[in-house]
Amino acid sequence: MADYERITAAAAREALRLAEEVLTARLPLRKVSEDRHSITLTGADGTVTIRVHRHGPDTLVHASTDQLRTSRLDLETQYYLNQLPYQPGDVPKR
Repeated sequence: MADYERITAAAAREALRLAEEVLTARLPLRKVSEDRHSITLTGADGTVTIRVHRHGPDTLVHASTDQLRTSRLDLETQYYLNQLPYQPGDVPKR
């Protein structure tokens, strides 16, 4: 029900690895599917699918959830997206 996008300097593989790391640490989610360009996590809070596409030096990260924008899943998805570096060398803000 909610979609988010972020452009990042992180590689596609790194963006997917970070999605699993951050979201499973902050919510009771488990990985249900994964391929080279996406990962789907699900749990009691809902389902989120992260898709990545490389565009030159940047990676476009698209996150889709099945919850409302004010849900815990959506807030943590937005947190994950904000951890991605916009430019090379950016440090995540906690």
